[in-house]
Amino acid sequence: MDRTVETLPLSKQIAYAIGQLGWSTLINIVGVALVYFYLPPDTADLPQLITGVTFLGVLNAITLIAASGRLLDAITDPWIAGLSDRSRNPKGRRVPFMMRGALPAAVFLVLMFVPPSSEQSGWNILWLIVVQALFYVTLTVYVTPYFALLPEMGHTPRERLNLSTWISITYAIGIILAGLTPAIAGAIEGSFDLSPLRSFQAAVAALAFIAVICMFVPVVVLEERRYSTGKPSSVPLGPAVRATFANLEFRKFVVSDFVYFTGLTIVQTGLLFYVTVLLEQEEELVATLLALLVIVSFVFYPLVNLLARRLGKKPLMVGAFLWMALVFLGVPILGNLTFSPVAQAYLLILLLAIPLAFLGVLPNAVLADIADYDASLTGEQREGMFFAARTLMQKFGQTFGVVSFAMLTTFGRDIGGDLGVRLSGIVGFVLCVAAGIVFLRYDEATVTAASTPD
Repeated sequence: MDRTVETLPLSKQIAYAIGQLGWSTLINIVGVALVYFYLPPDTADLPQLITGVTFLGVLNAITLIAASGRLLDAITDPWIAGLSDRSRNPKGRRVPFMMRGALPAAVFLVLMFVPPSSEQSGWNILWLIVVQALFYVTLTVYVTPYFALLPEMGHTPRERLNLSTWISITYAIGIILAGLTPAIAGAIEGSFDLSPLRSFQAAVAALAFIAVICMFVPVVVLEERRYSTGKPSSVPLGPAVRATFANLEFRKFVVSDFVYFTGLTIVQTGLLFYVTVLLEQEEELVATLLALLVIVSFVFYPLVNLLARRLGKKPLMVGAFLWMALVFLGVPILGNLTFSPVAQAYLLILLLAIPLAFLGVLPNAVLADIADYDASLTGEQREGMFFAARTLMQKFGQTFGVVSFAMLTTFGRDIGGDLGVRLSGIVGFVLCVAAGIVFLRYDEATVTAASTPD
């Protein structure tokens, strides 16, 4: 290195992780509340803002809009990563981008929930398409450089594992905050005599305000040049993307990651169907199950960190893939077991929370190791491109998962005709087994040998 950098102290690690709490809140508000807001159930007392007509029998407008937004987000990741990797800003390669992306992302998130018409309208569809695109692009300006800081500020495998653990915790807290959107809206409606629509919008705005404050914490607190080993890359965008995928260990990682996220998204998308169709319970149970999933995973994070130090990351990830595969294999028999349907739902979530804890912490640390390993081989620091390429494949997997579940529902998605919903568990099982098999080929010893010793 041309200059000496300092080890990131615990207080700065927490400050870095708080940034993830911010953007996690924003992105999970979209996941939790967007469909509910635009196509609400009859019990929500909200107006239906866009058409619910389906295409090809299973895909409605909100599904197609959400999928297109995720794909756009994936495509812009390498572009932003390339700009960040090549940046020669005297304040650093990453933090200046984060500073530019934080506020616009929060503003566009709020605007997604403030359509031009308070009733069903084609203008609302156009509004959502445009504003969602702007939200994802500006969020990428923050998130891609944010992740690139992880291998640059974590100078050893242990430091990178610690940072990955902290950001996994704050991501989980962001899910919980986003899940509070309907409850906050109800409280605002009762306190300020607003309509359900305005109360929901106010709840989103309040959470977005909290999120943007969190996103600015690392921008203000971190002195990138003081703690980061990063140096500008000289490789143009196209060659940088090709060089990233040329890394054999990265290809093993990203293929397993793509397959895993496809399977996970199929089952996540199906959770509401599992509760209401297979177990014949009220949909309100889903919110409780998601909160339990996050909390139980959160409890296991310290154990994940400890075991990874002692056993390595590879065997834990392979084990987590296979464990999750077995959990998914339980989906086809939901509702046919001899004990309470509610107990079946809780058992499914408790068993799922454990592998999710491992797969929430370890992949970011593995990818940071690979980026550091590649820099030692090539002399080029393209951390941003590695994380962007991973995000690209991850989002392709998520989009493919949503579309796959929609296709499966054509085989049956109703009580008494639920074959498609049950098949989603079989598909999830096959995909997670495949992810585990691919990741078995990952050469962790070679990758970590290139890193600074712990």
